[in-house]
Amino acid sequence: MNAPSRQILRLTGADAHDFLQGLITNDIAGIKGGLVYAAMLTPQGKYLADFFLKADGDAILLDVDVALADMLVQRLSMYKLRADVQIERTDLHLHRGLHEAPADGAADPRDPALGWRAYRETPQDDDAVDWPALYVTQMIPNSGTELTTDSFILEMGFERIHGVDFRKGCYVGQEVTARMKHKTELRKGLARVSVIGDAPAGTPITTADGKAAGTLLTRSGDEALAYLRFDRATAAMDANGATVTRLA
Repeated sequence: MNAPSRQILRLTGADAHDFLQGLITNDIAGIKGGLVYAAMLTPQGKYLADFFLKADGDAILLDVDVALADMLVQRLSMYKLRADVQIERTDLHLHRGLHEAPADGAADPRDPALGWRAYRETPQDDDAVDWPALYVTQMIPNSGTELTTDSFILEMGFERIHGVDFRKGCYVGQEVTARMKHKTELRKGLARVSVIGDAPAGTPITTADGKAAGTLLTRSGDEALAYLRFDRATAAMDANGATVTRLA
């Protein structure tokens, strides 16, 4: 499968590292050892964008879904004020694969099963990987389906996929995220389900007695990701006639 549409930004300037550190959910220092996966949140702790960060000499590459790039550049520019930070779009292309990482590649930090990512001047040919199936199996949320402006990242598994650091200090939305981590038990969140029948992404899921239980998300064959109310996902559920059962 060809690489998804991504925009690779380059951040430069003396304040670039500190600037990002005060905005993102993960510790920017991790780019010294490879890729960092992180998100940017609203002050209310809800998802705005997720992305990968990679050192590029003294600069930082930021790999984000192209559909979020304009918004993210605008938001970063709003926070920049007088900081010595420059944000530019590049013509680099994402390459990825599951075999041994090439010299210019780095392991995907979300899960070892996701292989590597690299950034090159030419587009990638078909890599023959069924990425949606892999995302379902490994319970990896993706922008526009699992990750929306209504999402809280802990409900979407960001701690499990190494997208948040609870020791790094303050960032936008940190208070809400920390409170969800330390003071509440998650009652809703991402799950992997089996699906028997015809039900596309976006189909509402209900319990046997008709109570709202969640929404079906990315589907691959007879399995899918879903956003569920855990207390209502203890038995077989319905998605417009399809039978949905929680697996993980």
